[in-house]
Amino acid sequence: MTTNMSFVNLVLNASLIVQLVMLSLVIASIASWSIIFSKNKLIKKIKLASDEFESAFWKGGSLSDLYQAAKRNNSLNDGISSIFNAGFQVFNRLSSNQSINKNKMIEECTRSMRVAQMREVDKLEQSLATLASIGSISPYVGLFGTVIGIMNSFRALAGVQSATLAMVAPGIAEALVATAMGLFAAIPAVVAYNGFVDSVSRLEIRYDSFSEEFTSILQKHELFNSDN
Repeated sequence: MTTNMSFVNLVLNASLIVQLVMLSLVIASIASWSIIFSKNKLIKKIKLASDEFESAFWKGGSLSDLYQAAKRNNSLNDGISSIFNAGFQVFNRLSSNQSINKNKMIEECTRSMRVAQMREVDKLEQSLATLASIGSISPYVGLFGTVIGIMNSFRALAGVQSATLAMVAPGIAEALVATAMGLFAAIPAVVAYNGFVDSVSRLEIRYDSFSEEFTSILQKHELFNSDN
């Protein structure tokens, strides 16, 4: 008599606790891949928008024209474009006020850009904690299923005088399936998380650099206007 050791049969014949462990790992894996695809799409979109905006910005055209163009083109209102819009909007509003201190105006612009940058970084970092949790917890959840499966196998041998490999093989096999599913859920999550963290860090550096450069441009603009 042979035992059906197919994957489906092992899952269907597993104990209730092991099945619940497997189900939780499947759900975790689906959630992980959903986050991976959506986050990858978002980061690519923001990188492209930032590249396009920086290319237009450093051509040296009118800041007002660039601001109006960015407002019209919603596809550019991400990343660096969002930071520029926040800073220039405040600058444009306060520059008409002759009584305001110029340093105060630059300070307000800088604060506005900092807030916009924090929103952009927060948008990029959303769901990364969930991805990290799936990557770190899934192997232990799979290990829990493995322990339960092995315990069930040894418990089945308690009332048997002559033990055979065929008696313990299904229980051990289902235990190893739980381990494999835990790794299947964890490995892509960890790899993707590390990649996303690196991408977010690089974008954050670009945000910082642009904010400093744009602040310097605004300061020179005000100095020039004061001289005139």
